[in-house]
Amino acid sequence: MSLKAFLKKDLELTRTRWSSALALVRRAPKVDEALFEELETQLIAADVGVAATATLMGSLRQAQRDKRIEDGAALEAELKRALVELLRPLEKPMPATLAHSPYVILLAGVNGAGKTTTIAKLTHLFQSQGRSVLLAAGDTFRAAAREQLAEWARRHDVTVVAQDKGDSAAVIFDAIQSARAKHIDVVLADTAGRLPTQSHLMEEIRKVKRVAAKAQADAPHEVLLVLDANTGQNAIAQVKAFDDALGLTGLVLTKLDGTAKGGVVCAIARERPVPLLFVGVGEDIDDLRPFKAREFAEALVG
Repeated sequence: MSLKAFLKKDLELTRTRWSSALALVRRAPKVDEALFEELETQLIAADVGVAATATLMGSLRQAQRDKRIEDGAALEAELKRALVELLRPLEKPMPATLAHSPYVILLAGVNGAGKTTTIAKLTHLFQSQGRSVLLAAGDTFRAAAREQLAEWARRHDVTVVAQDKGDSAAVIFDAIQSARAKHIDVVLADTAGRLPTQSHLMEEIRKVKRVAAKAQADAPHEVLLVLDANTGQNAIAQVKAFDDALGLTGLVLTKLDGTAKGGVVCAIARERPVPLLFVGVGEDIDDLRPFKAREFAEALVG
């Protein structure tokens, strides 16, 4: 299933703030400055963000002048084109060939963003590719997180390395060592949820990254931030803080069934274009899809 079909399968466009913007364009009797101003308001309300909205509106105004656009259908096509252009820098597929064994993927994010569920989905994805997986229960602050990860490990018949006590770095060090000894292909390492404003906790996750490199040179090979699509513009602050602290290699955007319907992706593309590797809707184990700018834009615009 394509990303566009995947998103449309679970998202009702009429329930999103994007629907207001699109209805405005489609019913416009003429394209003028009043329309542009109202569209600008609707895009900001759809979590596109001020900077990204300004970029899109600048592109639309330029297209209207250059192509003498007079009807909503033509303007809608230009909006889709501008979205693709804005979002394309976020495209980055997971490498088909993993250059290291084990390939260590560190996952970060705030509590409730969906890290543990994302780890389960990535486990399913890698297993479907014929790769072996080991999980590291690096969220040592929450017993529930370890228990949830252990349950996913049981369902997928993979090993999980965990400790009742101890710090996250020690767990992930042991997990990488175990994976090396067992010739495991991929290590998926969970970390404790933390707010980017908590400097002492951000320093702890920096330690996790340093210790992973001691367990295996060049590890972690991916540092992914899991984002809840419904957090709106706060997602930008999270991306900036975690990127500054860890040097993110990619993002995973979860819970795209909310009313904003992923408008924040536009803001990320404009303000901190960290590659968006995967997007997901709902809780099904196979609902994670690689991000593709054109298909995502078509799902937004319809």
